[in-house]
Amino acid sequence: MTVRLYDSRAHDVVDLTPLVEGRVSMYVCGPTVQSSPHIGHLRSALVYDIWRRWLTYRGHTVTLVRNVTDIDDKVLDLSAGTDEPWWARAYRVELEFTAGYRALGILPPTYEPRATASIPEMQEIITRLISRGHAYVAADDSGDVYFDTASWESYGALTRQQREDMVEAADADPRGKRDARDFALWKGTKTGEPATASWDSPWGPGRPGWHIECSAMSRRYLGPAFDIHGGGLDLRFPHHENELAQSTAAGDPFATYWLHNGLVTVAGQKMSKSLGNSIFASDFLAAAPAIVVRYFLGAAHYRSTIDHHDGSLTEAAAALERITGFLVRARRRLEDGAAGVGGGAPTAVPDAFALAMDDDLSVPQALAVLHETVRTGNAALDTDDLAGLETAFRHVTAMVEVLGIDPTSDTWSTAAEDPSAAPLAALVERLVEERAHARANRDFATADRVRDDLAAAGITIEDAASGTHWSIA
Repeated sequence: MTVRLYDSRAHDVVDLTPLVEGRVSMYVCGPTVQSSPHIGHLRSALVYDIWRRWLTYRGHTVTLVRNVTDIDDKVLDLSAGTDEPWWARAYRVELEFTAGYRALGILPPTYEPRATASIPEMQEIITRLISRGHAYVAADDSGDVYFDTASWESYGALTRQQREDMVEAADADPRGKRDARDFALWKGTKTGEPATASWDSPWGPGRPGWHIECSAMSRRYLGPAFDIHGGGLDLRFPHHENELAQSTAAGDPFATYWLHNGLVTVAGQKMSKSLGNSIFASDFLAAAPAIVVRYFLGAAHYRSTIDHHDGSLTEAAAALERITGFLVRARRRLEDGAAGVGGGAPTAVPDAFALAMDDDLSVPQALAVLHETVRTGNAALDTDDLAGLETAFRHVTAMVEVLGIDPTSDTWSTAAEDPSAAPLAALVERLVEERAHARANRDFATADRVRDDLAAAGITIEDAASGTHWSIA
């Protein structure tokens, strides 16, 4: 029952040993709410949702913090020259992210702090860094404060880089820096910036740098030491490297383990504005039912790159249809056979599934177990093996619940997603009733015609002891 994870800092798969037994504290870098979310943002949030669900299943109480960066150069730049204040833009985009998370069934984090609510905590860390000799106020009277990378021997530990090999930090004007690789902790207010984007500080009015925000928020909500820090692979450097440096230089132990999820490509290419191939979350969710999108984005190993191509959502839909078909047919047969479906304690997932999930959250292997159990269950259905069918049904139910892809859950209500579902159901039910009436009167020609008409429309009917049931083939 030991959960193992790939620690990016150790470059190895290691045992998870929480700081407090039975409790896991996790900080995940959330969105910078500058513009609408794309599918890469959804994938990252989904990865840590699955981690959280699995750690919870394994008996841990999980505290998950996912921040919102609502003050940033890009937020200010994109709102400049518009009628929309930067803070209004940030909140509007934040709501778009929230809608995408909710649509995918991603559980809300325990805490979801905004950067602008932790300015005093950021200033406190900066003050400590200055007093310890690891940060300095720019000599050009700009009010900028920088982290002195040369003062911290361990700088580069996360990404295993030597300081002399690192690229210059492009997060602030280099004029006030002692070294081009030093990064901004505090940015003095510049001419033309809105007054609402400025806070008083010991170094003059200004706003925080990007990296200090996460150090402050993680400390505020999880303490100076916590278990897991997560985020996209693109954040390892410079963001996470800088977080680690400034927090440890300030005297905090910071994160024990580092997790990084892979990115999403489109037809083999990285998403970018210049290529015009970015897929916004709202468009992707409009292309298929949300559960299909969740299956697709969650099916690969979390550290691997996902490539979206024509047909990828169709493949995910087909895989889900096999699971859905089995669960619907199995429940119906077990209820007909009075097998007591749903009674008693919840069934545990199969051992092979648990072993896969314990091994650095190997979802592809776990899904292989899920689909093999579906095949076994269908075989039990064909031979009317009720005992084997109930075992398979309970195992499949437990696995899809852990993965957040239970197709029978109210979360994925077809009627809620497709306004045509209710009228279609009414028409089919009327035809099914007509067929039942014809059979009762031994009018088999009419009964067969109704069945054939439904089949031609892609609707399968199945007669059982509990009545006639239909499904879309």
